[in-house]
Amino acid sequence: MPVSSCQEDNPCWLVAIRAQQAAACQHYEAAPLRPPPSADLSPLVCPANGRSGPACSAAGSFRAGVSASACQCCRSAPLGPSRRFVPSREMAPKKAGDGVKAHPIIGRFGTSLKIGIVGLPNVGKSTFFNVLTKSQAAAENFPFCTIDPNESRVPVPDDRFDFLCQYHKPPSKIPAFLNVVDIAGLVKGAHTGQGLGNSFLSHINACDGIFHLMRAFDDDDITHVEGSVDPVRDIEIIHEELRLKDEELITQSIDKLEKVAVRGGDKKLKPEYDVMCKIKTWVIDEKKAVRFYHDWNDKEIDVLNKHLFFTSKPMIYLVNLSEKDYIRKKNKWLIKIKEWVDKHDPGALVIPFSGALELKLQDMSAEEKQKYLEENMTQSALPKIIKAGYAALQLEYFFTAGPDEVRAWTIRKGTKAPQAAGKIHTDFEKGFIMAEVMKYEDFKEGGSEAAVKVSSPFFFSFLFSFHFLPFFISCVFFTGKMFLKLGVFKSDLK
Repeated sequence: MPVSSCQEDNPCWLVAIRAQQAAACQHYEAAPLRPPPSADLSPLVCPANGRSGPACSAAGSFRAGVSASACQCCRSAPLGPSRRFVPSREMAPKKAGDGVKAHPIIGRFGTSLKIGIVGLPNVGKSTFFNVLTKSQAAAENFPFCTIDPNESRVPVPDDRFDFLCQYHKPPSKIPAFLNVVDIAGLVKGAHTGQGLGNSFLSHINACDGIFHLMRAFDDDDITHVEGSVDPVRDIEIIHEELRLKDEELITQSIDKLEKVAVRGGDKKLKPEYDVMCKIKTWVIDEKKAVRFYHDWNDKEIDVLNKHLFFTSKPMIYLVNLSEKDYIRKKNKWLIKIKEWVDKHDPGALVIPFSGALELKLQDMSAEEKQKYLEENMTQSALPKIIKAGYAALQLEYFFTAGPDEVRAWTIRKGTKAPQAAGKIHTDFEKGFIMAEVMKYEDFKEGGSEAAVKVSSPFFFSFLFSFHFLPFFISCVFFTGKMFLKLGVFKSDLK
């Protein structure tokens, strides 16, 4: 293989990539994969036919050390003995501070996270749990019907997963799952032990998010523990019980830290003591939930994640309506609930649903269910609730797809591609080299990966040095609808 020549107007690193001879060029081996700051990023003209490829013009991708397949016009050009770009062994060293550091997430780290159904007694928690998970938990008309928590999991609905299953027709199909826990109802004074409150609060503490379910329907046959239906009052009761339990935990923690960090002079624990004092001011003095404050810094979040306070858990508000009110989309409490949430927990989701309707639909066949929903011009709220709960836990997933299995792999939001690959096998993370990206819609329309490569201008092939990695992964995870091939497996990042 001849060695490329170096010319000022035609640098060897550019010629080498174009000729697929990068490994033979000694000058290129010492150069980074990214183009130098002075590099000309104007459209690259193909030496074979004089045309410029559309992908070549996008951020100078061809010059940046990307696979030659990224050049639309160069696919048919003679590229030498091999069409595969061979990167230099001597990549540029990773610099400290390269890329954007992800902001830490409040909550337990992991992917086997759970969301608990919380509310007052007799508001429809067990009924909701049964229709959501297709379980048979006891749901009776008296308080504390549920004592021990019921736990199950529900598949996350996704049209893309269904399409991949139809496309590959594998014998094994494994979707993403949301773990749901049905927790007994809380009452006033639960933080002091009223109504087995301490036991029930410990069940909430074991969860990582909360479905806060409230009742907004009247039914004389279903008693209400407070004597009347008032969902705004019920919200405040639950919030106050969780806050008061946090108040107790914060006071105990500060007392212990004060003995060691202040009176004992332990300088290592002094920063944690200062953070706990700030949390105390917010939760105890101002009487607000931890998650209502949106400017916790990294060190403060580390302390919060050490203690995992009740009011730091993400919360989704579920409003249980009668079937009639849900179908006509009207209820006297909905506006009041939304106003309360916007004032106290801005940005939180409020999702109306009807436990009675969902229970009725559960007993119907697929055809009967579809016909009933069309006749009443409504739809089930369960898919929206499941997806919202999954997102609230800061989880997302990607797919591996093939004739043997289509599977969704759960990862934390912000996970980079090599670590996502490592979820399947640690060797995939250690040997991570390349990611090929295409739009999911393009793949569905084209019918195959090969068809998208030929027809779509939005197909990119990246060979990474560590300099490229943080920026690219941010693009993939935040744009969302991408079909990604990492090394030897294919995935669709959610």
